[in-house]
Amino acid sequence: MIDLVVRSRRVVSGGDLAPAAIHISGGRIVAVTPWADVPAGARIDDVGELAVLPGIVDTHVHLNEPGRTEWEGFSTATRAAAIGGVTTLVDMPLNSIPPTTTREAFAAKRAAARGQCSVDVGFWGGVVPGNAGELAGLVADGVRGFKCFLVDSGVEEFGWVGEQHLAIAMPILAGLDRPLLVHAEVAGPIDAAAKRLADADPHEYATYLASRPEGAEEQAIAMVTGLCRATNARTHIVHHSAASALGLLAAAKAQGLPLTAETCPHYLHFVAEAIPDGATAFKCAPPIRDAANREALWKALAAGTLDFVASDHSPCTPALKKLEEGDYMAAWGGVAGLQLALSVVWTEAHARGHSLVQLVRWMCEGPARLAGLTGRKGAISAGADADLVVFDDAGRSEVRPETVHHRHKVTPYAGETLRGAVHATYLRGTKIVEGGRALATELGALL
Repeated sequence: MIDLVVRSRRVVSGGDLAPAAIHISGGRIVAVTPWADVPAGARIDDVGELAVLPGIVDTHVHLNEPGRTEWEGFSTATRAAAIGGVTTLVDMPLNSIPPTTTREAFAAKRAAARGQCSVDVGFWGGVVPGNAGELAGLVADGVRGFKCFLVDSGVEEFGWVGEQHLAIAMPILAGLDRPLLVHAEVAGPIDAAAKRLADADPHEYATYLASRPEGAEEQAIAMVTGLCRATNARTHIVHHSAASALGLLAAAKAQGLPLTAETCPHYLHFVAEAIPDGATAFKCAPPIRDAANREALWKALAAGTLDFVASDHSPCTPALKKLEEGDYMAAWGGVAGLQLALSVVWTEAHARGHSLVQLVRWMCEGPARLAGLTGRKGAISAGADADLVVFDDAGRSEVRPETVHHRHKVTPYAGETLRGAVHATYLRGTKIVEGGRALATELGALL
């Protein structure tokens, strides 16, 4: 029995955009058929010319619960995700207290999440100094991979690792067949920049930009590439920013190393030249760089040097953003953009002549592959979960505080007019969002 048929004249499925009918039963896609092929008596949601995409998969989200729920939490973040067309997200292991670096901490994380999620949620564990003995147990308990920092993470409870730590952890992860996600900046160039900038104005964006030089990313990627080659551990560079390091990524891929990389909506949308002094909502690490850098990232994404896009939603309280002081050096570094990621990326992709098919590759298929969810998430295909987004790709929407559903309304996208609007979101065949309003907020599963 077919529970529901969702059909449109424009469905992204199998690498194509074409008329299709999506047959759904028991929360799964049973078949994708020609538009007119509908079983007698089936309930039909016909969305006309609106595009139907797979639910967005966002593998880089800081949910911060338990311990820092005043920054964000499962309830607020997953509702915002659903309204933005995200049906699956993977939670980062830090900023919560305790961080997800032990089996006990992971149990606390899962307990905090139960019953609060509007969308499906998976979890990354963390690699920190001294926890190599926890990694196999964390995988047995269900983490999908591990995140590490090569520089100060900004929170004392999540320590950063060096080459000596990764030389222990990466062979373990290779044996467990789980990816290592790397914040690829090292301290040397950052520390040297801090000395040069000791007397610079902390309210100027140029000061902050100079404090996180491209060399920090270049040196980190060179080190991690060597370890990837030595251990054959699946290695993923998160939130890649520096165009100057793209050649290192391309060379590693040409050598056949199991190395992938993502970039983020804010690096593909904003440019340093347009960021005002004192506008600390824009602060993130690595930083937003100049216009030429942005265009190089877009070319790398189109060429496959960068594999996909993830939000790196990293919110905090307004007080920690130092909005009134406008001090970039004192403010928390992180961009809040989970709900807005789909429209932000589509705004820029469309302007450069990219298609909805490419958008799905970058925001659905690629992230699902990293998280080990291919076949279940990230595609409209038989056997996959019936996670769908009905998307008006020609529509326009303005980012206003009342339309932002993150716990706090602080975002650098405020006031922006974006291309594309989510009309509806389906999670496993159930419509959970319509017209910007959440219809269900408790149906998300823990993956």
